[in-house]
Amino acid sequence: MPVLANRNAIITGASQGLGAAIAEAYVEAGANVLLCARNAEKLEETRARLADKAEPGRIIAACATDVSEEKAVAGLVEQALSLFGQVHILVNNAGIYGPKGLIEDVDWQQWAKAMEINLYGSILPCRQILPHLRKQKYGKIVQLSGGGATNPLPRLSAYAASKAAVVRFAETLAEETRDDHIDVNCIAPGALNTRMLDEVLDAGPEVIGQAFYQKMMKVKEKGGTPLTVGAGLAVYLASDASDGITGKLFSAQWDPWETMHEHKDEIAGNDIYTLRRIVPADRRLDWGERS
Repeated sequence: MPVLANRNAIITGASQGLGAAIAEAYVEAGANVLLCARNAEKLEETRARLADKAEPGRIIAACATDVSEEKAVAGLVEQALSLFGQVHILVNNAGIYGPKGLIEDVDWQQWAKAMEINLYGSILPCRQILPHLRKQKYGKIVQLSGGGATNPLPRLSAYAASKAAVVRFAETLAEETRDDHIDVNCIAPGALNTRMLDEVLDAGPEVIGQAFYQKMMKVKEKGGTPLTVGAGLAVYLASDASDGITGKLFSAQWDPWETMHEHKDEIAGNDIYTLRRIVPADRRLDWGERS
């Protein structure tokens, strides 16, 4: 049977790019899906395309939603429960780069809005669906992170700060929900050749910095990490194979996630695949402790 047969999923930011690729992979894996994004027209185009690929009887639905708005998210979850009866999977993919430039120069309202979409937009759906997941004693929550979570991104401070916060929230939520058999994990999908890459390049080196601009130009020239890689990891983290793996940040491009269940006991209860502070002893230096 397909690995997500009889599973019901909410996927945010699903009208294009990685979100659409995840939605397509979920449909191919047998899931019923409710797609969410702000642009209703693009969302419907994606829904119709995926519905054509789905087997008869499957539910491929869409709900235009701003995930940074609490009432809108409540309506999204209400629609999902009405459609499916049960929800097993939540994928929080919606995100933007936000304003580009030095922190003292960027528009503050745009900076704050990026935090609302990237961070609050991944927390609000969790808040709304958790009572249902706790009641059924099962659930899978997949959070989309990015390079901003693990590395400084000068001139993209809203994106970097929000993505780091998404990971720490996921680690915390994983502990809060462990006893209810709800797995919460994050995906770093790699450098993707999507509209967000074009947006950065259009800003130019004088805005985003010469070094980052050159790095992104190389990504554009080489094509970036295929969307199917991150989508494949999203399927894995929603499947039975990953049961019990929680509170982790996986790189779709670099980590051997296809066989991560073989190492479940080894990575449980420690800081492997997490965000942590590095001290001098971690780098074989002996001056980092107070005497």
